[in-house]
Amino acid sequence: MRSSEEAPAWLQAVGKLQVPGSKLVNGRREHHREDCSATLVAQGSARRADTIVTAWHCLEFYNDLSRPITFTLLPGSPGSIIREARRLTDGGGMHADWAVLRLLQPIATERVTALGINPLRANPAQPITMAGYSRDGGKGNYGDQLTFDADCHITAQQATSSDSDCTAYKGASGGAVVQHSVQGRALLSGVISRGDSSGVSIYVPTTGFHRTVIQFLR
Repeated sequence: MRSSEEAPAWLQAVGKLQVPGSKLVNGRREHHREDCSATLVAQGSARRADTIVTAWHCLEFYNDLSRPITFTLLPGSPGSIIREARRLTDGGGMHADWAVLRLLQPIATERVTALGINPLRANPAQPITMAGYSRDGGKGNYGDQLTFDADCHITAQQATSSDSDCTAYKGASGGAVVQHSVQGRALLSGVISRGDSSGVSIYVPTTGFHRTVIQFLR
């Protein structure tokens, strides 16, 4: 589903992440840009938010600190917000496909409401929503349009990852997996890792790195 005025307000916390990188190809170093998604997070009462969560593999080839990582909220709109970000910590591989970054300039939460982080594993008996800037040529408009798959479901849970029947295309990696609390609050419950762009998407539950993120929130 494409984001619109009728979409949930929490979607504004999901932004585009652009990561410059380089890797060796046939013995030669080639530069490229990784286009992913990331989510602005904060404590419930925070007036400012300067922490974002994404997937480890989005930063896998980031090896030149002189080239900035860019996080953009509400891209393409008159109220778009662009911030430079720096990596704080990450899971270290696809087995723990998460990363935490710090924005060099915070964002007022009265402007964009940051998501709280679910300390519990998402309940498979309840629906989840996946959101990100996927690069499909349809609803995602090659990464220019935020899309989300609402009311999809968890289909399996492993020790460090969960499977779902949500649809997420390339570019949505690092995006948000959200489940609502009993009180109706939207909570970040996972990070989109990978999928088949059809009906299977795998995500990393926030329970695997919840304590790590909390120590960076301020």
